[in-house]
Amino acid sequence: MAKVGARQSDRVLWTRHLAAGELLVAPRSKYGAKPTVVDGFRFDSTKEARRYSELRLLEKAGLIRDLEMQPRFPIDVVQLWCDGRWTWAVGKASPPAIVQCGVYTADFRYVDVERDAVVIEDTKSGPTKTTAYRLRKRLVEAIHGIKVSEV
Repeated sequence: MAKVGARQSDRVLWTRHLAAGELLVAPRSKYGAKPTVVDGFRFDSTKEARRYSELRLLEKAGLIRDLEMQPRFPIDVVQLWCDGRWTWAVGKASPPAIVQCGVYTADFRYVDVERDAVVIEDTKSGPTKTTAYRLRKRLVEAIHGIKVSEV
């Protein structure tokens, strides 16, 4: 049994191993998450797929509405002229140059009918709460004036 990674550079290896009749095993994800398909949608983990199923039930019961998957929030950096030099600031203002330096993608966005409030959720386990994730989350919350709930 050969274990071959899924990188594009491995295409030749995949072909060679398939020609030899060997069984190929997909590489394990970085945090051990298992991709899962529910209602024709592919989720990165079983936890995220389970949460989607729960939200669909809540939507059918009328407790939430407008369920959206993978909402994207741009992270914009604004270049400002300050003290005789160019500096960078995070925000939505429209001075000389705005650079989109990244995008934060949450797992779900929906409206809680009882509170009439928009809820943004990200399904996270302990190991996936990396420093980079926490920074992106704080930036998006500050820029867009939202609160991201972790489930």
